[in-house]
Amino acid sequence: MPRPAPGAAAPSFRGVLRGATVVDGSGAPRRRADVAVADGRITAVGGDAARAGGSVLDAEGLVLAPGFIDMHAHSDLALLRDPDHSAKLAQGVTLEVLGQDGLSYAPADPATRDLVREAVAGWNGDGSDIDFDWHDVAGYLDRLDRGIAVNAAYLVPQGTVRAMVCGWEDRPATDAELTRMRALVAEGLTQGAVGMSSGLTYSPGMYASTAELTALCEVVAAHGGYYCPHHRSYGAGALDAYREMVAVARDSGCALHLAHATMNFPVNAGRAPELLTLLDEAIASGTDLTLDTYPYLPGSTTLAALLPGWAHAGGTGALLRRLADDGEAERVRAALEVTGSDGCHGVPVDWSTIEISGVRDPALAARWVGRRLRGFGEARELLLADRAGSTILQHVGDEENVRAIMRHPAHTGGSDGILWGDRPHPRAYGTFPRYLGHYTRELGVLTLEECVARLTGRPARRLRLADRGLVRPGYRADLVLFDPGTVAAAATFEAPRTLAVGVREVLVDGRFAVRDGRRTDALAGRAVRSRPAPERA
Repeated sequence: MPRPAPGAAAPSFRGVLRGATVVDGSGAPRRRADVAVADGRITAVGGDAARAGGSVLDAEGLVLAPGFIDMHAHSDLALLRDPDHSAKLAQGVTLEVLGQDGLSYAPADPATRDLVREAVAGWNGDGSDIDFDWHDVAGYLDRLDRGIAVNAAYLVPQGTVRAMVCGWEDRPATDAELTRMRALVAEGLTQGAVGMSSGLTYSPGMYASTAELTALCEVVAAHGGYYCPHHRSYGAGALDAYREMVAVARDSGCALHLAHATMNFPVNAGRAPELLTLLDEAIASGTDLTLDTYPYLPGSTTLAALLPGWAHAGGTGALLRRLADDGEAERVRAALEVTGSDGCHGVPVDWSTIEISGVRDPALAARWVGRRLRGFGEARELLLADRAGSTILQHVGDEENVRAIMRHPAHTGGSDGILWGDRPHPRAYGTFPRYLGHYTRELGVLTLEECVARLTGRPARRLRLADRGLVRPGYRADLVLFDPGTVAAAATFEAPRTLAVGVREVLVDGRFAVRDGRRTDALAGRAVRSRPAPERA
């Protein structure tokens, strides 16, 4: 995306967006209307807007919608290292939810943070270019407040909390350790986190029992937050894994938001209706439940994540020592290829579905990136050579399931976008325009109004944001103008860093971050902190 010269950061817009087709994020029918903006907020929609002073932007033929909310982002370090952040701004994203999958960088003491940096180097890089000048959630949010490209909310990462208290060990927490974890979760929520995440196919979060998760979610519920789990299986045990999360929400009284909720692998082909029945029953019984998905078939994670949980005990160093030992490596192979490891969702791995998308060591890229693995021997070789830092695409999705889940009324959009690596999943650059272009304009799976509501108003409600997610007077001017006839994802698996097309203007807090398709120098994003919990009767 071309940018103006340095120093040309856009001032706050004061004026009228004239003649736009307003799709307001509520699901209501579109309408033609002028929208007035001043001091970072929407001041009028419709008749009164035409009388507002200031500049005029002709929006004839364009759709005006609230800025899109990425409910599952992995930009925890990308927002700090890359002020441009055009991967998301070119899609119309104005808010991301960070701290996903139970592993992030706050709260964390230095030793824990180093372990986390190693464990998720494939997601975010090893962080050697980042000044980690924070130790708690408040410090991280304050760091974001220095100026970022888009707004960001944060989830307390349960795996990181467990690592701080229990180490990277596969064992039950003691009563004293659970009390300490509950206190850390409460502190993070008090400091502004909107909920808690888990990665239950990633260590060390996966070592937590259902009872431990329920006890932590009681704290989340007391603070008015929500629980966002990457649950224990998207494969052979998927329905049981979903049932466990519903039970945790029911027993703790906590709102539940299911991360990248899908049914993968051939064992689950066409079985989305079974999942949706389970979710409908939970909602009917009183569970506050939403979910997010990305509009693609392959998943993406680290190569090391496929390995059984016991192999990760002790952290990345211990994992590599096990892989270097022939006897232990044979145990890992058997878990992967014969029984189906918990890291690979209980399904024996089909190596032909595993494509290397990135490596930690640049010297390994030419040989490995873009290749599909031919067996455990190659996987072991690469894991050892790359210090477990390699990322993969896992081609295990099912189109029928993707569409069925997308239609569910609890659905929202999330990219699960990893911005690090040589050839990242194109969802990092294409999720939101792919919803608008491919699934809405081309296939008609959703109407435009339904699609926009799932990307704006509905996620804003889940985040309890009283002044975002709708085009209404008094709401913050996080807005996107796009061409409904051309908006599309241009990123492909071969060229995943290609920016989206059709998004003309993006305002973040009333400042143009994208103007006439060009990235400005605006850094108007800030941390979006949780509101105090509502009082219970």
